[in-house]
Amino acid sequence: MAALDLASDVVSLTRQLVDTPSESGQEAALADAVEAALARLPHLDVSRVGHSVVARTHVGRPTRVVLAGHLDTVPAADNLPSRIEDGRLLGLGACDMKGGVAVALRTAAALPAPAHDVTYVFYECEEVSSDRNGLTRIAAHRPDLLAADLAVLLEPSDAGVEAGCQGTLTAEVVATGRRAHTARAWLGRNAAHRAAAILQRLEDHIGAEVEVDGLTYREGLSAVGVRAGVADNVVPDSCVVTVNYRFAPHRSPQEAVAYVTGLFPEFEVRVTDLAPAAPPGLRQPAVAALVGALGCEPRPKLGWTDVARFAELGIPALNYGPGDPGLAHTPGEYVTLDQLTRCEERLRAWLTA
Repeated sequence: MAALDLASDVVSLTRQLVDTPSESGQEAALADAVEAALARLPHLDVSRVGHSVVARTHVGRPTRVVLAGHLDTVPAADNLPSRIEDGRLLGLGACDMKGGVAVALRTAAALPAPAHDVTYVFYECEEVSSDRNGLTRIAAHRPDLLAADLAVLLEPSDAGVEAGCQGTLTAEVVATGRRAHTARAWLGRNAAHRAAAILQRLEDHIGAEVEVDGLTYREGLSAVGVRAGVADNVVPDSCVVTVNYRFAPHRSPQEAVAYVTGLFPEFEVRVTDLAPAAPPGLRQPAVAALVGALGCEPRPKLGWTDVARFAELGIPALNYGPGDPGLAHTPGEYVTLDQLTRCEERLRAWLTA
């Protein structure tokens, strides 16, 4: 790919990022380009961990801030290359979250001596299972690179502040039965039929609304997959319903597991993926100061982001970036040109105040 031009405007840079495919697990080319562009800036110390790139200023400020964004996208859906229509930049990852990455890269290039020392983190594999996440690898191999007093995830938040995040749990709820020939179905026990109780329980479930630090988080529990059967003439002896639970920051991961397990006491529940929620942290001085500087009324983050990873490291964090989060992962995702410019201007003003 062509070298990234960090001196170009934020819209042009976003288009260049969007037009560089980087589906999860295939970020190498984009990571190479980001690393090369940042290495040309003498005020930054650049490190590489896998296909994640970290660049740091060393101005000697008393505080350090992380600006972070993931390089990967979900698979393409006939939405490349990028295009601009009616004040919107459309294309794979424009919203989630190459617009935010462009804002961070532009900021890195433009501010050799920011008011806070800054660590810029551009990481791989956010859109897949948590064990592959680039921040997890950095924390395991180079935890010193993530040390900071505050972190900002440039995830799409409609150019507003979204505080904290929901936790996420994926589990398999297993109904068992007994195989038989379908011509003599009464000799078996149909696991797929037994799974109707699981699905009905999910249909009847009402997600809790929980207030944390003055923000209201809505929980959700959904079936996202059902599999059963080995052949058209065999009564299935197993039916697996995959469920996803989005839980509010008042629950620990262990409490989330206990909650889901408790809903299905007569079935086996196998947890396959689990990531913690993050509290809003709005009362923490660093977070409150940033919210005030950005001039935004905080909203709850209804979704999971890596603010949770920073919270686990004891670093207060929030989401602030261009793009409507409701457009993430959709074929028609876009980011408005206005939000790209606004986020860049506000972050730069805060880092030069």
